Amino acid sequence: MTEVLKDTLDYLHDKYNCQAFIEDDPISIPHSFSRREDIEISGFLASTIAWGNRKAIVRSARRMMEFLDNSPADFVRGASERELEHLRGYVHRTFNGDDLVSFVRCLRSVMTKYGSIGEFFEESYRMNGDMRAVLSEFRREFFEGKHTLHSQKHVSSIDKGAACKRLNMFVRWMVRSDARGVDFGLWESIPASALYLPLDVHSGNMGRALGLLTRRSSDWKAVEEITTALRIFDANDPVKYDFALFGAGIDGYLKVTER
Repeated sequence: MTEVLKDTLDYLHDKYNCQAFIEDDPISIPHSFSRREDIEISGFLASTIAWGNRKAIVRSARRMMEFLDNSPADFVRGASERELEHLRGYVHRTFNGDDLVSFVRCLRSVMTKYGSIGEFFEESYRMNGDMRAVLSEFRREFFEGKHTLHSQKHVSSIDKGAACKRLNMFVRWMVRSDARGVDFGLWESIPASALYLPLDVHSGNMGRALGLLTRRSSDWKAVEEITTALRIFDANDPVKYDFALFGAGIDGYLKVTER
């Protein structure tokens, strides 16, 4: 059974973890930049609004980059108060202009203290050796910047048991590296083995259907359960199956195979 499941996962990985899947996915946003800091900031912001329809997310994220003059790192570092006020015209579902202003201020705080988002994550991992502790520290450090109370809802709290899907997705983008040109591999001091699956409705449903996940609630305990299960098939890079589960879930893979 394990061999059959591995064959299935590897087949889905080959099908979905490829550049052809990028265009309609939020990861296309950081792929439109070349500088490391722009990739990090655009990736973090794009992942922050990544819930709902993928094409709508990508459109909203591209519009967000336009609000940031298509130079997110420079904007975060140097935007004037007047330029920050202009951001209040942005909205994506419940993420509004005030939230975007707060996120720019908080990102500026992190960059001022650590140099970049990546330097924070890599330093925190060197100190803790556990991505769970890193995610917890990042949220606390991020909201040291000036922000509205409403903006806090857009960064999930692992300390409260949240699945932290969007944070895990962002970290996956920055850490993983393979020959497929999907993820960026920028944070080289963090091993792919330390990552956790960005659990959402689609990957969760596929995981349960394939016997990788028994927990019904899509919370942090479920993230640990499914990631532990995936480590059986690739201990060094369990999250490589993220696009496999997600892509198969949105394409109705199980319904097709059951016909």
